[in-house]
Amino acid sequence: MKYYLIAGEASGDLHASRLIQALGQRDGAARFRGVGGDLMQAQGTSLVRHYRDLAYMGILPVLTHLPIILRGMRDTRADILEWQPDVLILVDYPGFNLSMARYIRKHAPRIRIFYYISPKIWAWKEWRIRQIRRSVDHIFSILPFEVDYFHQRHHFSAVTYVGNPSLDEVVAYQASHTKNLTHFIGKNQLDERPIIALLAGSRQQEIRDNLSRMIEATRPLSDSYQLLLACAPGIDPDFYAPLIEQSAVRPLTDQTYELLRYATAALVTSGTATLETALFRVPQVVCYYIGCGRFISFMRRLVLKIPYISLVNLIADRELVPELVADGMTPQNVRRHLLSILPGGEARTPMLEGYDLVAQRLGQPGAPQQAAERMLELIGERL
Repeated sequence: MKYYLIAGEASGDLHASRLIQALGQRDGAARFRGVGGDLMQAQGTSLVRHYRDLAYMGILPVLTHLPIILRGMRDTRADILEWQPDVLILVDYPGFNLSMARYIRKHAPRIRIFYYISPKIWAWKEWRIRQIRRSVDHIFSILPFEVDYFHQRHHFSAVTYVGNPSLDEVVAYQASHTKNLTHFIGKNQLDERPIIALLAGSRQQEIRDNLSRMIEATRPLSDSYQLLLACAPGIDPDFYAPLIEQSAVRPLTDQTYELLRYATAALVTSGTATLETALFRVPQVVCYYIGCGRFISFMRRLVLKIPYISLVNLIADRELVPELVADGMTPQNVRRHLLSILPGGEARTPMLEGYDLVAQRLGQPGAPQQAAERMLELIGERL
């Protein structure tokens, strides 16, 4: 079977590589080609283009590199039509991938089109359901609430929940790393005080906006707790130096999971990190500062289709962890909620109990394996 995969960023490259491995284990004649990164290539994928040539975010970077992006799209279209895969598997990256799906559906209707890690149309750009209906044969979801969303709101039933890759990553980490607090303290030259973890985001601007407020919120706690910052992959450690000077915050590089394993509580910028923090059973406050706070808060109510921004609350279907967004993220608010989840705080135990519900709804690990099995079942039904 010939599989063509498109992943447009680092996380997509990781998830696609695991799916490729699972498909290869089940299909001895599998051949892989596509757009992605080093991890996909390491699993035997013939790369037509590396995702770094296409991964631009924000209006100005996209406009500046528009000729490169358009050329990449044209080359990918032509390559798919020439190679004629049995299946096109799209991994997240909705702007590029939905356009590709529409084109391939029109020019090569024989090719099956699967979407692994679907566009988050439940949050914004809900109109994309029209493109999905016309072009995508089946969605392989990694969020359990998406199945009901597509079924009930849009009467789109070609959706299967296959598990969540974050659960796979955390379970694999815990299985392969023996818990050893003494070693962690020693190698990072820490002391015996409990730890508050700071996860301030993955992009420079959001780190600047969030970290300064996190530092101010935790400053009065620095005598009783160690404040440890998880440096984001892809961000030069030197970037953090001026942001944390004059504070008690210590940066850690390439140790996010280890930090979460030993943290007493965490301040977390919204994203996958909120779910990972919950899976490590660390009480958290979700913090996401945005400039023009009152205006953004007003627009959020108009534009967003969901009541929460954190995956933890979306999966739990209630406000399990506090979300301080835009003008709500002040040092005073952050500190108040943080104190409530530290040992002895009134919100700590209910939050930890709520994490059990999240884990239950996520189900068992093995997302790429379950996705691969379901994909092969659907392909077999058509053959």
